[in-house]
Amino acid sequence: MRLCEVGTGDQVVVRSVDEGSAGRRLEDVGFVRGTIVRVERRAPLGDPTLYDLRGSRIALRRDAAAHIQVDLLEARSERDG
Repeated sequence: MRLCEVGTGDQVVVRSVDEGSAGRRLEDVGFVRGTIVRVERRAPLGDPTLYDLRGSRIALRRDAAAHIQVDLLEARSERDG
């Protein structure tokens, strides 16, 4: 699944980042394989989304988050209450 598809409150682990310049920039800010990421919150119109990783909070737009493949660790999304 892509990071942009994960619900608010869920925790995931980064499986891979797409190759290319966009992927390289994402790796440079901490989205590397094995990193645990928590989806903090989304802007009112759904974009961008705030992610918590390694003690930092990073906001990404949906198109950037689509470059990151993740595996779900813990689901506790806004859909569940």
